[in-house]
Amino acid sequence: MMIFILLLVLYASIPFTYAADTIFANQTVRYNETIVSAQETFELGFFSPSNSTNHYVGIWYKNISKRTYVWVANRNTPLADTSGELTLTLQGVLIIRNTTTDDAIWSSGNSSATSVKNPIGQLLDTGNFIIHEEGEDINQEDPIWQSFDFMTNTLLPGMKLGWNLVTRIERYMTSWKSEDDPGSGEFSFRIDMRGYPQMVIMDGEKMKLRGGPWNGLRFSGITQLRQNQYFNFTFVISKREIYYQYNPIDTSAITRLVLQRNGELERFFWLETTQEWNPFLARQNDICEQYGLCQKYGSCSIDKSPVCECLKGFEPVSPDQWQTTDWTQGCRRTIPLDCDPEEGFNKYSNLKLPDTRESWYDQIMTLVECEKKCKSNCSCTAYTYTNISGSGSGCLLWFGGLIDIRTYAEGGDTLYIRVSASELESVENSRSAGRKVRIIVPIAFVVLIILVSICLYCRFHRKKQQQQGAPLNKLRHDGENRSGDEDLELPLFGLSRIHAATNNFSLNNKLGEGGFGPVYKGILEDGQEIAVKRLSKTSTQGLHEFMNEVISISKLQHRNLVKLLGCCIEGAEKMLIYEYMPNKGLDSFIFDKTQSELLDWPARCRIIDEIARGLLYLHRDSRLRIIHRDLKLSNILLDKDMNPKISDFGMARTFGGNQMEANTNRVVGTYGYMAPEYAGDGIFSIKSDVYSFGVIILEIICGKKNRGFAQDEHSNNLIGHAWELHNEGRSLELVAKCLGELINVSQVLRSIHVGLLCVQRHPEDRPTMTNVILMLGSEGPLPSPNEPGFYVGKTKHNTTQVSSSYETSSNNELSITMLNGR
Repeated sequence: MMIFILLLVLYASIPFTYAADTIFANQTVRYNETIVSAQETFELGFFSPSNSTNHYVGIWYKNISKRTYVWVANRNTPLADTSGELTLTLQGVLIIRNTTTDDAIWSSGNSSATSVKNPIGQLLDTGNFIIHEEGEDINQEDPIWQSFDFMTNTLLPGMKLGWNLVTRIERYMTSWKSEDDPGSGEFSFRIDMRGYPQMVIMDGEKMKLRGGPWNGLRFSGITQLRQNQYFNFTFVISKREIYYQYNPIDTSAITRLVLQRNGELERFFWLETTQEWNPFLARQNDICEQYGLCQKYGSCSIDKSPVCECLKGFEPVSPDQWQTTDWTQGCRRTIPLDCDPEEGFNKYSNLKLPDTRESWYDQIMTLVECEKKCKSNCSCTAYTYTNISGSGSGCLLWFGGLIDIRTYAEGGDTLYIRVSASELESVENSRSAGRKVRIIVPIAFVVLIILVSICLYCRFHRKKQQQQGAPLNKLRHDGENRSGDEDLELPLFGLSRIHAATNNFSLNNKLGEGGFGPVYKGILEDGQEIAVKRLSKTSTQGLHEFMNEVISISKLQHRNLVKLLGCCIEGAEKMLIYEYMPNKGLDSFIFDKTQSELLDWPARCRIIDEIARGLLYLHRDSRLRIIHRDLKLSNILLDKDMNPKISDFGMARTFGGNQMEANTNRVVGTYGYMAPEYAGDGIFSIKSDVYSFGVIILEIICGKKNRGFAQDEHSNNLIGHAWELHNEGRSLELVAKCLGELINVSQVLRSIHVGLLCVQRHPEDRPTMTNVILMLGSEGPLPSPNEPGFYVGKTKHNTTQVSSSYETSSNNELSITMLNGR
């Protein structure tokens, strides 16, 4: 009897293997039972790592002596003992249950199928556990569920690393926490979809390493990944999927790609002769693989010492720090861009292409078309092919600073970077270099004499002007704007010249009046039309705002910013001279019943896009990072061709270096457009401007003001009304009636969605203007917006929100110039 009992105990301790590779509905796999694939390549069951007391369900190689796990189900919810079972439900869902407590500790989630008949779970010889309906092809493209969609730390042949754009499932790898803990570690390996898809390794939310974008042959930052005799690989970008995949050329070879616990990627082949996993072409990491080591416009070269240098045409932002190998400030252009039509592109070779998170791409364009598209957009900083194979094709554009570039001795990619006209290199320049030397010598002497004469004249003339314009010197000591000793080089207009241009400030020439003072139309002696802002003695603004506007806009050059032509400072008179905008403010069209009919949807859509580009220039591409702080429809002026231009920089603030936000006790701006954190606490940043832009989008679409907006069913402003309609799937009801049915519905809905993303309550939730432009111009999925600022809910006369008081005092636009920030 004792022998019989011992035999029973021994039998119970031996793992039981199903004869089949399948599990049927309501069938259970217990601790000592496994499922094996048809050719006995892989095995699925319960396991416990060697030095752990926890238990998991996983998949491992069946016939390899060294137990190697390729997938773990309940990696973050282990069982403490062997009282577990794996079951396939009638709905096609896998569940791991603790039989002691009868708790489900893990499940494969809801079935993607609307209805499931006779589900079967099957372990394939690829290592994929797949759930499908009985009698259907197990190789169907969209199964009910498959383990390949939910990777752990291993990429097997045939696995797709990337995105299923239909189901929105992201397939990515995550490292183990430790050798004995398969829980999700710190590192992930994935395809980043923000911009042109690129391969990245993340350390939490921080970029650790960037393999770069696919160039048609390989990833830009992995030059050693080339076609070879051991395995082939592919990268697919389609409307359904974006993914990387590899397969061994010898189908009998056993290989895997592993994301190690330290964030390193290693590819292994199993060697039968040694019974060991052998690293294949182990990649030698170097300091240049550290993400963004040399920062913006810097390039890393492992063959140089020091490894960082600025690209040609660029210089260190901080030369002293650069000399001490502190590259955190990066590089800047030697000659800044100003959207000059003569700007062009220089060719840079053998590079790892920059981070593509702020990029745009088209896979059909030619390189000539690509250059033309980049040149037509002042925010575009570089371009190249998306596919270098064959004769090359496709277009990839960058916006903003170029970061994480490295230079290779050979085998890198080509990048065309935007530079000023004087920085352009050409074959013709190099051919005529010798001839130019002979000509320049005598000309240089003449030019020198002329320059000396001009300098002497300017010095005398400036002294005279400074006696009249002493207040201008205060610009150099404006602490709030940190202008330093910046030479503004702004033309000074004489008072008599302005009198003549405006017919002595005739009432017939008066265009309007704002917080700064009256604005007059003028015509200079050469026929140029100008707008003259005259600081009023009773102005709610003053010398501070006058000086601030001169500083903020004196050197800005963008087609969507009003150009400051000069100023006049004589005696008590202080005036700013601008280019004349014949169609006045955008508010005069949007909010006027008659005028609004002149702006159809294509015109409004274009205006939204161009305002966004002007604001992006202020935030990112201008010489100084500028926060406007009073962005509203009346400060968007329209030229003769109805092109929008941002104006009125009296309230603007400049940021320097890496400054992201600031606080002020002097809250300025206009209620209805002010972000909640600014109106309430005086905290402003580029995200407070983004909020104002979101209000502008909604006003342009609706044709009504945010402030003073009235609706019978609630007490919300326009933002709250748009939010309610969006949540109810009724956003089209927001569209101005004058637009009729002649609208692009998808464009309108997308614009409303982006507007709601911009006015989210918390600034960290709002997108940057770079992302706003990319979202407006693309067709991809958008994130869901959170509750907007100043939203008071559906209850009429709700006063529970602190911010509701800002929206109830008047229907008229109210500009605030002095408040105590809390």
